[in-house]
Amino acid sequence: MHINLPKDKLYYSIGELAKAFDVNASLIRFWEKEFDILKPKKNAKGNRKFTPDDVKNLQFIFHLVKERGFTLEGAKTHLKENQKKTLDKFEIIRKLENVKTQLLNIKNHL
Repeated sequence: MHINLPKDKLYYSIGELAKAFDVNASLIRFWEKEFDILKPKKNAKGNRKFTPDDVKNLQFIFHLVKERGFTLEGAKTHLKENQKKTLDKFEIIRKLENVKTQLLNIKNHL
């Protein structure tokens, strides 16, 4: 899954992430409660601010639950047992998808 977020930002709002992932903000809040790897900062008003690392973790959770069909418990177990190995594989897949997107864009411009 390719999401369109500005790369130069330090923090993203929950609304920006909900729009980028095409989900409701309530789902992101729910996943925040369910998965320990999501730890957004909160400002004085209680608004969540997600770091780029949070975005990567959210992409991984989205991949497991929405794209691969894991249950929440299955995704939690998968993360706990193989976190480093699985995150590395996911990072490689994400980079390859970006390369594919760039190559398709080049092909369409020829």
